[in-house]
Amino acid sequence: MISTSPIPPFCLSVLIAMSLTLIPGCASQPASPSAAARNPTVHVYRTTEGRTLGAHVFSPFRRGSATTPAIVLFHGGGWSAGAPDWVYVSARRFAQMGLLAVAVEYRLSDGKVTPIDALNDTCASLAWVRANAARFGIDDKRVAAYGVSAGGHLVSAAATLGCGNAEGAIGNGGPDALLLWSPAVDVAQSTWFQKLLHGRAKAIDFSPAHQMPQRVAPTSIVQGAKDTVTRTEGAQRFCEIATRNGNRCELNVYANVGHLLTRNLADQEDNYDPDPAARADGIARQAQFLRSLWSDLWP
Repeated sequence: MISTSPIPPFCLSVLIAMSLTLIPGCASQPASPSAAARNPTVHVYRTTEGRTLGAHVFSPFRRGSATTPAIVLFHGGGWSAGAPDWVYVSARRFAQMGLLAVAVEYRLSDGKVTPIDALNDTCASLAWVRANAARFGIDDKRVAAYGVSAGGHLVSAAATLGCGNAEGAIGNGGPDALLLWSPAVDVAQSTWFQKLLHGRAKAIDFSPAHQMPQRVAPTSIVQGAKDTVTRTEGAQRFCEIATRNGNRCELNVYANVGHLLTRNLADQEDNYDPDPAARADGIARQAQFLRSLWSDLWP
């Protein structure tokens, strides 16, 4: 290890039925009864084109200080599939650490909706969390973002392109810290991403690794060395530019595993077999990363 796609619905249902957490955001161990009992409250964070979008809020299991950090979570699915419950297990884990965790519903690409719209939703959700800081007892200057695969693209794009011009956004609007899992941070040459844009923009214009500002939020990335969906070179490029500019970017690359740390290298877009040791280490490293930023979080 160097410290430095989509989850099909049928896979999700099988994993939930087995009560296993084999991939980030799906239900390598049975959930504890206390965790299973912690269900979110759903709030509307945005209404757009007649559609309401939900913020699935998990309250902190315990607090280390008067105000707590928050973290917004974005599922994967190639920008065209998925749902907030794909990251429920991760949300509960962060809530156990003492964060307010928000699993975000965003619009999926469908021919009319594009990833640009999903990015606007991402920015709107961050603005909503900050605007409701007093209501939830959180620190609006400590709002992290967690993104898996395509969700990693959305939150890193919010950090690099910024959200200052997005509807409802405040300030620069981006997250204060980034936790990325097999993220699509380099989409400049992605024919799939370009197709989803439907001519509204060039892929490179929404590629976080190619739109890096001088300052970017502290970042922790978990990546499989043999990932053929969101390739390691993209994560390396992102971190290299970030650190060259004086920012903190930790890249944790795990040997002999692919997308979402799967051991099934022949089929990285369908039949996932995440390596339990790599997954556990990645989770631990990202938790350590968060605690290094915010010392009031629970061990």
